[in-house]
Order: sequence, then C-alpha cells, then structure tokens
Amino acid sequence: MTGSITSEADPDPGLTPLAGATRPLVELFDTGLFDLDGVVYVGADAVPRAPEELKRARAEGLRVTFVTNNASRTPDAVVDHLRKVGVAASVDDVVTSAQAAARLVADRVPAGSRVLVVGGEGLLVAVRERGLVPVASAADDPAAVVQGFHPSVGWRNLAEGAYALARDIPWVASNVDRTLPTDGGLAPGNGTLVEVIRLATGKMPVIAGKPAPPLFHETVERVGGRRPLVIGDRLDTDIEGAHAAGMPSLLVLTGVTTLDDLVAAPPNHRPTYLADDLAGLFTTHPAPRREPNGARCGAWTATIEDASRDDGAAGRSSRARVRLSGSGDPMDGARALLSAVWATDDPGEIDAAEALEVLRAHRKSMG
Repeated sequence: MTGSITSEADPDPGLTPLAGATRPLVELFDTGLFDLDGVVYVGADAVPRAPEELKRARAEGLRVTFVTNNASRTPDAVVDHLRKVGVAASVDDVVTSAQAAARLVADRVPAGSRVLVVGGEGLLVAVRERGLVPVASAADDPAAVVQGFHPSVGWRNLAEGAYALARDIPWVASNVDRTLPTDGGLAPGNGTLVEVIRLATGKMPVIAGKPAPPLFHETVERVGGRRPLVIGDRLDTDIEGAHAAGMPSLLVLTGVTTLDDLVAAPPNHRPTYLADDLAGLFTTHPAPRREPNGARCGAWTATIEDASRDDGAAGRSSRARVRLSGSGDPMDGARALLSAVWATDDPGEIDAAEALEVLRAHRKSMG
C-alpha cells in the first residue's frame, strides 16, 4: 500500500532512512497519517504550534488523518479532544485501532455474526459499524473475540474471552501496548491484558494496531490516499509500523524519542525523514552523503574514529566514537551523525555522547 512518487527530482523514497527531499513533504505526499499524543498534543495541551501547522498542511493540500492505538475512545471522543486543543477535525479524519480490529474480525466471520467484545465503548461502536453484534459472554456462542483496552475491563471480561477461545475461534487485539501513560504514571496497557488471555489459552491474537500494518492500511483505504506519509514520535510504534506497512515516515522530536534514542535504532526504527516538529512538513530535507569514515550533511561533518581514549580508573578503551563538527541547521548535524553511525556494523557500540552534546549545545545556542 505504498504510494508512488513520480517526480524525477524526488523519486519514491521507499523505506530508505533519511532519504532526503528537494521539495517540501506536503508537495510529495497526499495523505498524512498523524499520531496523536506527542505529535498533536501532550495530554490536555496542544504541542506548540501543532494546530497552526496542521491547518497550514490542509491549506496546502495534504489530507490530514489522525491515527491512534487507543481503542477505548470513539472517533467522536477523539474529535472532541482535538477541538479542545485547537485542532479542527471531524470523525472522518480519525481512525482508531478499534476500527482496524473490527475490520479484521469482519473479514474472518460471516456478516451479522456475534462477537465477544473484551473492551469498552470504542470497540463496541467499531464492531457495530461493521454490521456485527457485540456480546459479553461466551455462552452467547460468539464467532470471534475482539479485545481492546478500557479501564473497566476486569477478571470476568478476561475470563469470558478465554472461555470463548476454547472453541478455536478468531481472536483479534486492537494493539499490544504493554503500558498506558496516565496522570499517575505508567499503567498496564492492552498488551498486558492480552497477555493474560494468551497465558490462559496458549493462543495468539491477530494484531490490528501499531506497529502492525492493519491500522495504517485501514486509514489509507478509508480516505483513498495514494501517497501516504506516517508522522509520529515513537520508534517502536509509529516508525516500526510505517516500515511494516511499507510507508515512508517523518519522525518529529516533540514526543518521547530523542536523538540519543535514534543513534542505536535498528533498521526498522529508522525514519525516512527527521524534523524537530511539524514544521518539517514544509521544508526540504537534505540527504546526508556517506563518506569513507562518516557522513556529511549541509555544513556538518560526522567522522567515525577508532582511536583509543582514556577512561580514567577503567583503563583504556578502544571503543569507536563519532566526532561531529559544523554549523547551521542542527537537523543537518543530526542527519550527518545518524548516517555515519548507521553505516557501521554495530551502531550500538559507537560512542556518540560527545557528538550529541555538540548538537545539544548548538541547538541551545540557536534558541
């Protein structure tokens, strides 16, 4: 379901990390699949300038969609949250993992089938939307089990799911996020609850949400996108999911992922494009140029050195490190650094601390 980009100046980037773009991304892609928390808002507050950037993206022709792993809320509830933080949205702009899960169930059972729902309102609405009949008990002889997070899910709901799966029927989970951020800290997520049923039954569900492909495919199909771009802040859901779905991605640094995290990122966690925030949709993205011992991007150069260094009481270490020098756009520095490190056999073994500190100091000096 990847889109094809036909411009000679900007060929289809595929899944190439830091592919580069000589034109703004809003000119290259027709549909943006935006993650929510960390990209559009953080809790009850909008990410700075995100509402304005989304409005501008729409004005420049990008079809803006909002893609969420949260199966507990209906699209109406998501729209209400978006409007409260200043982002215009309608239910047609929102696709949830509950909706993707309901489609997977509908593809596996006859129309009008009873489906045991282990979850809340978001999943109930999505199941009904597909013409299926939600039930709460294995005694209702369901044709499938569908599971998604909701705070009300308890032992009885999990037990009914396990009872139903004894008959070897399809089991679909909205997502398997192990934790859920709350005001009180990290709480057990749907993945933890899925694990309870898995341990009880020995069965494995089909996964609908990120990082699995179905949620991305569901979104593109609903809006008729031809050249989709995934925009997210998490490597293990947004970027990994984009790779799994075969779609290019833009990582923004407004959420949980830092440049430190990116240095050791495995290939399926490496984004096609990188930006500080959603303003990256409206800029070009220089592609780093590989050099024999590193990489260059803009006015920045990253060089891999194998020199020994003094580690004080720990003695001498021959761990390779990367040196970074240059000026100008710090994102170019990040691209050079990442390209150099990712070209090595084992990025996780490269000491990038000094280079990252150079970038942090430069970004701070630029305000």
